[in-house]
Amino acid sequence: MLPESPVIADTVMVEIPVTPEAAEALGDPERRERVGKLVSSMLRPQSQGDDPLAAIFATIKSAAHADGLTDEEIEAELAAYNAERRL
Repeated sequence: MLPESPVIADTVMVEIPVTPEAAEALGDPERRERVGKLVSSMLRPQSQGDDPLAAIFATIKSAAHADGLTDEEIEAELAAYNAERRL
C-alpha cells in the first residue's frame, strides 16, 4: 500500500483543455492530485531552482551557447518564432 499523499492546502478546481487520452488518465484521483501539485509547483515554484520550466530553458540556452550562438542570436530567433506564430 502506498503512503497517503498530503493534501494541497487552499486548492480550487479549474478546467483546462486536454487531449482525450489525458482526460482519461486524469480520471484517476491520485494521478489528478499529483498533476495538480506539479502544475502548482510549475506556476508558483518555491525557488528558481524548483522551476522545471526555467530549468528546461536554461538547458536549451546552454546547448545553444555550446553550439556557438550568442544571447543576441538566441533572442532574435525567439522573436522571429513568436512573430511567425502571431500571423
